[in-house]
Amino acid sequence: MHQPLVLGIESSCDETGVGIVRGTTLLTNTVSSSMDEHVRFGGVIPEIASRAHLDAFVPTLQEALHEAGVTLEDIDAIAVTSGPGLAGALMVGVCAAKALAVATGKPLYAINHLVAHVGVGLLDGKPVAGNPDGGAPASGGAAGLASAGLGADGLGADGLGADGLGADGRLPENLGALLVSGGHTEILRIRRITDDVEMLGSTIDDAAGEAYDKVARLLGLGYPGGPAIDKLAKQGNAKAIRFPRGLTQPKYVGTVEEPGPHRYDWSFSGLKTAVARCVEQFEARGEDVPVADIAAAFQEAVVDVITSKAVLACRENGITELLLGGGVAANSRLRELTGQRCSAAGITLHVPPLSLCTDNGAMVAALGAQLVMAGIDPSGVAFAPDSSLPVTTVSV
Repeated sequence: MHQPLVLGIESSCDETGVGIVRGTTLLTNTVSSSMDEHVRFGGVIPEIASRAHLDAFVPTLQEALHEAGVTLEDIDAIAVTSGPGLAGALMVGVCAAKALAVATGKPLYAINHLVAHVGVGLLDGKPVAGNPDGGAPASGGAAGLASAGLGADGLGADGLGADGLGADGRLPENLGALLVSGGHTEILRIRRITDDVEMLGSTIDDAAGEAYDKVARLLGLGYPGGPAIDKLAKQGNAKAIRFPRGLTQPKYVGTVEEPGPHRYDWSFSGLKTAVARCVEQFEARGEDVPVADIAAAFQEAVVDVITSKAVLACRENGITELLLGGGVAANSRLRELTGQRCSAAGITLHVPPLSLCTDNGAMVAALGAQLVMAGIDPSGVAFAPDSSLPVTTVSV
């Protein structure tokens, strides 16, 4: 089978990503993040993110082509995230991709950001030729470019090795995906990555990463909140305070015979409020706020409910292999507890390298390559970005 050379463009939030793959082989994954520009606001400001994409795109593209040792003429197809995400940020990437497609005459695929997080699992673990780290650090770029690749040993975080998640470029049967990030928390069932993806459950309010950022602000830990809470939680007692696990009551979960309305869903807004009230109570009594204990207890509440519901969804839907992805997949406690509970349930857990868990262009290119090899028609240039694109729409 022809191994298409695909360029992927990602701009759904605050990372400008350009990745290039040949079939299932990663050639380069170059990312420019504007995170530092959002720190003082305590969260991503869409207008700032959009402007940062404008500044970073050309340098990021040039660096990616250089790292991969290819030119635009060599590219067989272009893939771009068309949703979901921030509308303005998506528009920058989509317009850039359309311009490249028109200028080069290459076919353009508009793909789903969430499904791309699964597609990245198909990339093998072979280092880039002449570069054991899978891509040397990039230089230049408006927001500071960083080329992200695989580890020096060619292994992912779970030791998948050179074959990646799917043997011979095919995903395993009975595959699910748990995506946990600043904007999304979902459990998916993947029958065919090119056209058959089902959402089993999702958050009905805040995403897990969003809850981390809000709680970090309450505790005075700054932004981004995920790494700060993860680090501090190691010093605290997770059992010191019992925070609620949202949507775990029988009226929401139900039973196997009569499932409740939110059996596989999550809610983190109540947890955030519980943390706020806890802090207020300590302050009202004039006591020091036990920040480390609160951080540990909050984190335990998040990862406990995420992993328990994800494993429940897998067991009841015949899912035997689970991919963990999204930026919050970097959280040490989430990785640890997901691994433990999957192992106990007989589920094989796969975690891509951290650089491929967060938003990046390589995952977009990986899904684009699957669409090309499956004979899916290109999207053309008449489509518009969709900030609420459903996960069931793999490509537009």
